[in-house]
Amino acid sequence: MSNWQRILSVARRELRIIRNRPLYFMGSVGVIAFCAVFFLTFLDKGLPDNIPIGIVDNDRSSTSRAFVQQLDATQLGKVVRHESFSSAREDMTSGKIAAVCVIPEGMNEDIQAFKQPRFTFYVNGLYFVSGALAWKDLLTMVNLTNGAVQREILRAKGYNDREIMGLIRPIDIDVHQIGNATTNYSYYLCGILLPGVLEMIVILVLIYSLGAELKFGTSRHLMETSGHSIVSAIEGKLLVWTIVFSAIGFVIIMLLYHWLHFPISGSIFNMFIAMFLLVLSSEAIAIFIIELIPIPRLALSVGALYSVLGFSLSGFTLPLEAMPPYIQGLAVIFPLRHYYLFYVQEVIFGAGFAGWWKEVIYLLLFLFVPLAGLKRLKAAYIHQNFPKD
Repeated sequence: MSNWQRILSVARRELRIIRNRPLYFMGSVGVIAFCAVFFLTFLDKGLPDNIPIGIVDNDRSSTSRAFVQQLDATQLGKVVRHESFSSAREDMTSGKIAAVCVIPEGMNEDIQAFKQPRFTFYVNGLYFVSGALAWKDLLTMVNLTNGAVQREILRAKGYNDREIMGLIRPIDIDVHQIGNATTNYSYYLCGILLPGVLEMIVILVLIYSLGAELKFGTSRHLMETSGHSIVSAIEGKLLVWTIVFSAIGFVIIMLLYHWLHFPISGSIFNMFIAMFLLVLSSEAIAIFIIELIPIPRLALSVGALYSVLGFSLSGFTLPLEAMPPYIQGLAVIFPLRHYYLFYVQEVIFGAGFAGWWKEVIYLLLFLFVPLAGLKRLKAAYIHQNFPKD
């Protein structure tokens, strides 16, 4: 029997196992489908809106009422009126509102007397996104209100609108948000979250597939099917799982950049290359973990920990440059980090091959990692001398 025939025999055996164990289908296709639906519908509007903001209006003047009405008219904020600060604080601690704004008594009179009334904000920092957006909305409205008051005073002094704008805002900021002009959270998060979830699925499912041979005592049968070649055994399994995972990855790319029209400056076909390399490198990591720890339970725990750390150290939530130097060095051992850098160069900047060729090399280097432990895994499959639970 040729090597190719042995690989096909192992692949057919793997297909029978997948068909008889629905866990594989639910753990791969089912999980990624759920995550795709969850994230893409949860962030379907791109940015959270109607964030409840408590208002305690102690002034009750025309100026304070105008401020409250304008705040309620914004897309982000939804005003919840409170008669006292104690009731507003109670609602914020219970999670009903994201922030509280206290308008001081005598605000309008202080403005007319050229004094500085003090607005007090209380923001719930436990809910980072809603709290940050509520703070941004409140600060914006206060600045606009301040500008409106100054404009009316300067108009009364005889200044024209052009002179007034020069005095109120002497420096005009022209902002260009590259790659995400609409500040869409879905564009920012889902482009890395879904590939990251796929990386986790690849690592955990493949570790389970290889570890199940030890758990259920079928590893010797696998070795017989592969002609006692550990390379043929792994290649036969990978033939099936690479096709499955690559198909899932390609569907993710099509879903994001073709069907949902996520902005992409480069080529969608280059993102297919990135996704395929992410799948291959994640499979290599999974093989190395089960080689290093041929105990299914512990290997799955290590694989889960490694996958979760990949989200943090990829740099898409917190820039890697802001982390300690020793953490920055660890980031290179995570395929998702290199996929993210590939994504930045292709999707955001459209740099093409010149921008991401180094990341291709890094991802390909992961493929050599499993070579270090093939003999250990083969011995474990033959002797079955490790705990099965």
